[in-house]
Amino acid sequence: MTLRLHGIIGRSDDAAYADRLHHVEHHGGIELLFVPPSDAGRKRFRLTTDRGTDCAVSLGRDEDLVDGALLFLAHDRAIIVRFGEQECWRLKPVSQAAALKLGWNAGNLHWRVRFEGDLLVVLLDGPLDTYRARIKPLLEAGEIVESDAV
Repeated sequence: MTLRLHGIIGRSDDAAYADRLHHVEHHGGIELLFVPPSDAGRKRFRLTTDRGTDCAVSLGRDEDLVDGALLFLAHDRAIIVRFGEQECWRLKPVSQAAALKLGWNAGNLHWRVRFEGDLLVVLLDGPLDTYRARIKPLLEAGEIVESDAV
């Protein structure tokens, strides 16, 4: 089923939406719509969010899409525009104990993740160094190995 999104509600960094977006994020309802540079100037396009929602977007003539544009906001869900491709960080725990530690940290930090075999793929919403700092002891101890950052 396609979600039709008409117009821009605001920006995800607007103070007016901070509390609502925090609530939605805390409950895992933030979806990111990655818009490639080739579509950034278009007024109508169709893309899929990072959570698999098919979105048909239409903008008014006077609206310009920006990174962080808020296209949908409900009590339990929000769709936010990000320009470019989704950056990922692939991590491999070296043992079951390390996997539990990594999983606990990822969940506690509310990281958006997916799995590729025995790798934990973290979908980055900010600088990689910020994520690395949060699990620095695991990385330094060799319990977690970085596969790559894309």
